[in-house]
Amino acid sequence: MKKNRITLLLAGLMLSGHLWAAEAYDINKSYPGGSQVNYNGQLFEAKWWVNPGQTPGTTVANEWDTPWKLIGEGEVTPPDNGNGGDKPTPPTPTPPDGGTTPVYMSQAELAAKEKALTDFPAMAVVKASIATRDNLVVEAVQPGRADNPDNVKLVESLLSESQFNYLFPLRAPEYSYRGLLQAVAKFPALCSDYSDGRDADAICRKTLATMFAHFAQETGGHESWRPEAEWRQALVHVREMGWNETMRGGYNAECNPTVWQGQQWPCGTFDNGEFKSYFGRGAKQLSYNYNYGPFSDAMFGTVRTLLDKPELVADSWLNLASAVFFYTYPQPPKPSMLHVIDGTWQPNDHDKQNGLVPGFGATTQIINGGVECGGKVEHGQSQNRINYYREFANYFGVPIPADEVLGCKGMKYFDEKGAGALPINWEQDWSYVAENPNGGKSYACKLVGYQTRFSAFKEGDYTRCIQHFYPEVVIEDNGGGTNQPPVASITGPAQAEGGSKVTLSAQHSSDPEGKPLTYAWVLPAGASAPVLDQVTLELTLPKPATDTKLDIKLTVTDEGSLSRSASHALLVKGEEGGVTPPDDYPAYKEGTPYKAGERVSNGGVSYECKPHPYTGWCAGAAWAYEPGKGTAWSDAWIKL
Repeated sequence: MKKNRITLLLAGLMLSGHLWAAEAYDINKSYPGGSQVNYNGQLFEAKWWVNPGQTPGTTVANEWDTPWKLIGEGEVTPPDNGNGGDKPTPPTPTPPDGGTTPVYMSQAELAAKEKALTDFPAMAVVKASIATRDNLVVEAVQPGRADNPDNVKLVESLLSESQFNYLFPLRAPEYSYRGLLQAVAKFPALCSDYSDGRDADAICRKTLATMFAHFAQETGGHESWRPEAEWRQALVHVREMGWNETMRGGYNAECNPTVWQGQQWPCGTFDNGEFKSYFGRGAKQLSYNYNYGPFSDAMFGTVRTLLDKPELVADSWLNLASAVFFYTYPQPPKPSMLHVIDGTWQPNDHDKQNGLVPGFGATTQIINGGVECGGKVEHGQSQNRINYYREFANYFGVPIPADEVLGCKGMKYFDEKGAGALPINWEQDWSYVAENPNGGKSYACKLVGYQTRFSAFKEGDYTRCIQHFYPEVVIEDNGGGTNQPPVASITGPAQAEGGSKVTLSAQHSSDPEGKPLTYAWVLPAGASAPVLDQVTLELTLPKPATDTKLDIKLTVTDEGSLSRSASHALLVKGEEGGVTPPDDYPAYKEGTPYKAGERVSNGGVSYECKPHPYTGWCAGAAWAYEPGKGTAWSDAWIKL
C-alpha cells in the first residue's frame, strides 16, 4: 500500500486563546479555579475554588463576592474530551470505507515545525526568563561561597544572612537563608544582569521587596499584638493552615485518571491507594497536582518527583523555589511578575484602558486578582500588600514614584487582548485542509493561551500533541540511514499592498540528514522575482483593482532527489478595496442550518460552509462561528 503523506503548512500563529463552549453548570459539583461552565447561555470561569451551590450569574455588591467571572456567550457541549474541555470535539472524520488511513510524518518534520511555530521574539524572551540551572549547581550553593552563581552573589550583596534573620524572625524552621540562595541559583534570570542598560542592582532590590511583601501576605502571622511589625512576620506558615502530611482528601479532585489533568500529572498515593493531598505548601502555597506537576518538571525534569513527594515543597529549598517559579513564569494572558518589575512587559492600549500598568499593583492582580482587585475601594488584603511593600521598599532603598500604582482597585483582569497574552501551550489545530486524508484533518497543533497538557516550553511536546490528537499518525525516524524527505516551510507577511515588494523565506526548511537543499519557487500570474532558486524570494507584487489572494509555492529537494512542497497565501490589497460578493449569495444569519457547500456573504466577503464533519459549526453561535468575525470562524467556513 502506498504510504499516505501530508505536507505540513505553516499557518499564521494563534496569538491569543479562544473561548470555547463549556459543560453545563452543575449545582451539586465543586469546580477548581480556571474551570469554565455554561449557565443560562453565558460562559463563566471560576476565579478560585467554587463550592457546590455557588451559582454563576448571582448579583453581588462587589466583584470579589462571587467566585465566577463572565467571559462570554456560551453553549453546552459534552464534558472533557482530553484537551481540558475548552473546545468541542467534532465527529471523527473517516474515509468512505469507514477505516482510518495511516498518515506518515518524520520526526525531523515535526521538530522543524515546532521550532518554526515557537521562533518569535516574545517566546524567546520568556524562555530565557524561565531557564533553570542544573541541580548540582544549586546543591553546591553556600552563603559566601566564592563560586556561587553571579545572580546569587548579587542577592548576597543586598541581603546578608543576619538581615534575612531580622526580616523573618518568626519564620518556620524549614525556611532558610541558604534555601533562598538556592532558589535564586535555580533561576538565573532572577537578579541577573541586563545587556540593554537596565540597572540590575535596582531591579533586584525591587524584586526582593516585591516577593517579600507577597510572602508577608501569603504566609504571614498577621498578629498586630506582637512586638515584631506585621511586615516582618512573613514565612510563618510552610503548610496551609489546618493541613498536615497525613491528611487525606485535600486538593486532589483533579487526580481522577479519567480527566486530562489526572492523566498528564498522575497523583502519588498513600500506602492504602488514596491520592496524596496537594494543599498549599511553601512561600507561595503551591496547590493542586496541575501546579505540582509542572513545577516538578521544571525542577527535576520529571513530574513524578513532587507528585510522589509533595512534602518536599514544604521541607526543602523548594519552599522558596516554588515562589520564585511562580514569580518568573507567565500565566497568559498574565505576564510574569518578573517581567512586570524589570520592565520587559509594557502594557498596550487595551491594558492601559483596563488600568493595567507597571507597578506593584499589577503583581497583586497576577497573584490574586480575582479576590482582591477590581473593586471601588482597595481590598483589605491588597492594602496589606501595599503596606508591606512600602516597608520592604524602604528597607532595600527602593524608590516609590508618586505615580506608581501600588494597589489594584478598579483594575480589570488581564485578558487575551493584552500585551501579556502569549500562547504557551499546544492544542489541536481544528483547521480543515481539503487535500489531507481522513476528512481533511489538519494534522497539526497550534499555540493557545490557556492551559493544556502540552507546553511550548518543553521540547518535543509538539510531537506529543500530534500523537495524542491524531493516533493514526506514524512517525518515521531515520533509523538506519534511509533517506527521509525534506521539510518545506515558508515564512513571510500574509498581507501587502499591491505593487509593493515583499520577502518570503524558506530558512525554516530542513533536511532530516542535515544535507543541503535546493529551492524552486513558483509564482502566480502578475508576480515577479529576479531569481527563483534561492532560500529567499524577493517578490514584486501585481497591482490588482480589488483585493486578491495569491498562492506562492515552494519545492525543496534534497541530495537524494526527494522533494516536498509548501504554499504561502498572500492577500494583495487592491486599489478599490475588497471584492463585492455575488448578489445571489445571501447574507449570513446566525443559527441558520447551513449545508455543506452553501455560500453566504458577510462584511462584503463570500464564504462557503465546510463539508462534514465541520458543517454543523456553520450554524453555531455567532461569537464563535460568524464568518470572518467569530473567534473560530475558520473552523466552519472557507473564505472565497
